[in-house]
Amino acid sequence: MSVKKFLNDPDDLVVEALEGLVTASAGRLRLHRDPLWLESAAADADRRVTLVSGGGSGHEPLHSGFVGPGMLDAAVPGAVFASPTALQVVAAVRGVDRGAGVLLIVKNYTGDVLNFQIAAEIAAEEGIEVETVLVDDDLASESDDGPGRRGTAATVVVEKVCGAAAARGLPLAEVAELGRRVAAGARSMAVALEGAVHPGEDVRSFDLAADEVEHGVGIHGERGIDRRPMAGAHELVGALTEPLVAALGLAEGDRAVVVVNGLGSTHLLELYVVFREVAALLEARGIGLARSLVGPYVTALDMAGASVTLVRADDELLGLWDDAVTTTALTWETR
Repeated sequence: MSVKKFLNDPDDLVVEALEGLVTASAGRLRLHRDPLWLESAAADADRRVTLVSGGGSGHEPLHSGFVGPGMLDAAVPGAVFASPTALQVVAAVRGVDRGAGVLLIVKNYTGDVLNFQIAAEIAAEEGIEVETVLVDDDLASESDDGPGRRGTAATVVVEKVCGAAAARGLPLAEVAELGRRVAAGARSMAVALEGAVHPGEDVRSFDLAADEVEHGVGIHGERGIDRRPMAGAHELVGALTEPLVAALGLAEGDRAVVVVNGLGSTHLLELYVVFREVAALLEARGIGLARSLVGPYVTALDMAGASVTLVRADDELLGLWDDAVTTTALTWETR
């Protein structure tokens, strides 16, 4: 018997969830079905450059929850943990292009990279100017071989900063360069206390003993880089955060945006403990806590665990971060 979840048919889960999201948005979102993609229905008169992102479902609110003024113009969902097709992506690009170009924000996973690249080539042949920002923040998957670091929670920061830049009317090349700078200055690491269960199945993506954690886990149920003994939050969070500080070369006087992200079934009580530990570690090193997000933003279905993302901050990035945003998952007035 499969693990109990709120669903009808697992094959209909993604579309039914999107239908619920659109209905809940009260007219702010519009769903296209053939091929499947989601767009903002809210007008943004000053915005010419548009943003498209997407990837496998199961990471909600990424990406569908970040569609709206100040962030994405469209999101392209694949099946659970599966890339959208190139035809879906190019349909979204055509649908939101306003003549000033389209920025594609792509997490570094093989299927996403390939299908977004094909879509970009098709769009370019049709006369649509396209730029791509690749997000590759996962320090655990850093390697000289293979596809390189995976794209994880830094994607939220890239989408927010680029969305604000587009809303300010910056040209495509400048919006893309900002996104690349944010991605280059971001690193993440995750730990899981329990694996995820794919809808309709009855086994977890990996099994852990009661006294084990999976360190360096991915957001598609990938195993981590090693298994470690279960420990207190101070030790677990330190093992996530210290390598990020080192990888970014953060030192006394530097500033960082911090994202403490829940992987699906971790309660906010725990996530704020994680954030407390990250903040204390940065303070002890004289690194400024410039801005923060705490919550489930890039999930892995019902995985129990958390990720920590650090993004090197400067005045330009923080100004764009503080600009107004109105999406179902992230909303604030200009700060």
